[in-house]
Amino acid sequence: MNKLLISILFIIFGNFLNAQTQNILFIGGIAHIGNGTKIDNSAIAINNGKFTLVSKWNSNIDTSLYDTIIDIANQHIYPGFIAVNTTLGITEISAVRATRDYNETGDFKPHVRSLTSYNTESKIIPTIRTNGILLAQVAPKGGIITGTSSIMNLEGWNWEDAVYKKDDGIHLNWPKYFQQSGWWAEPGSIKKTDNYNSKVKKIEDYFNIAKSYFNSNKSKIDLELDATEGLFTGEKRLYIHANLVKEITDAILFSKKIGIKHIVIIGGNEAHLITDFINEYNVPILLDRIHRLPLTEDTPIDMPYRQANILHKNGILFGFCYQGDMEAMGQRNLPFSAGTAVSYGLPYDEAISSLSLNTATILGIENKVGSITKGKFATFFISTGDALDMKSNNLTYVYIEGKKINLNNHQSDLYNKYKSKYQVK
Repeated sequence: MNKLLISILFIIFGNFLNAQTQNILFIGGIAHIGNGTKIDNSAIAINNGKFTLVSKWNSNIDTSLYDTIIDIANQHIYPGFIAVNTTLGITEISAVRATRDYNETGDFKPHVRSLTSYNTESKIIPTIRTNGILLAQVAPKGGIITGTSSIMNLEGWNWEDAVYKKDDGIHLNWPKYFQQSGWWAEPGSIKKTDNYNSKVKKIEDYFNIAKSYFNSNKSKIDLELDATEGLFTGEKRLYIHANLVKEITDAILFSKKIGIKHIVIIGGNEAHLITDFINEYNVPILLDRIHRLPLTEDTPIDMPYRQANILHKNGILFGFCYQGDMEAMGQRNLPFSAGTAVSYGLPYDEAISSLSLNTATILGIENKVGSITKGKFATFFISTGDALDMKSNNLTYVYIEGKKINLNNHQSDLYNKYKSKYQVK
């Protein structure tokens, strides 16, 4: 039995290595590099899990060097898109409590990690990959400090296989300056939060204690405070969830005063109103899902769609996220959010960058992923149509770190099953 098991493992491992080390050349595709540029009629090669050639196709390229040559003429090749601030992999069915593993009790939970809760067997993950999202920052929710996120490749046997960058940052829900009653279909009145200042003071007190612990000799280890150390050394980012001008400015000024090395604003509904301030402190923005109503009644109805282009024109580093209701399965719509922004002025390849290299830069992983660049991990996909257009997007190949990924999922299986049963052409 042991010999049989060893033989099976050798076969599996051998196939994995072969998939990783095969020297493949893709020719003729329209390559969207991820840095705001593109190459028509491109030549893209991968080997040993990385890009080895990124250029325009020409007859001087020695094709004999490659094991496989794939003609992708008139198809589009993109770097893998990155989802951020998502419960993907730590929630499955919103209505079933046992499948929601993202919200622990307590207000301050920097030591709560999404990493070990991540479920690679989630049926949602394959449905997300088929729209080109190949990495995800998986983040816990709930409380003031929700916990610590990790960045995962959307492929792997378990979380140890899938993890790309563990414990990349801590998420902080900044207090709301205004509270609105009602719900999205019937918004109620808006009023100023009575205890905003006291809530901010509570956060300041906590981080002062955390900083004192960081500067101490740590004769006694505190696991909760120990988790915040990376914020002061620069190893972790502080992701601050804030939307209004007052919230964003207070959060940034507080973070700089307390000595946080790297901060990111998530949400940023009114970030376009204070672009000079944001540029002054060089803070990137991860925009809230843009397929939504404006934040207030006097905000232009199309502002969520135009905001990305405003930030782009003002030189602010930004990306997109898709937080909120049904956010795990909703990540498949992330590329179409960027597509909407294109319709409202954002240059197309800048939109691609906002889903890839911009986001990788914000997360601090731009040296290895985020663009189709020689030496970076070969995490990319190919589509016969526009990846930002839900009508034409149609993936034909997906690779994560050079490994070819099966595009099937339970939704496509059911589609083919009933299409065959009822003989639908």
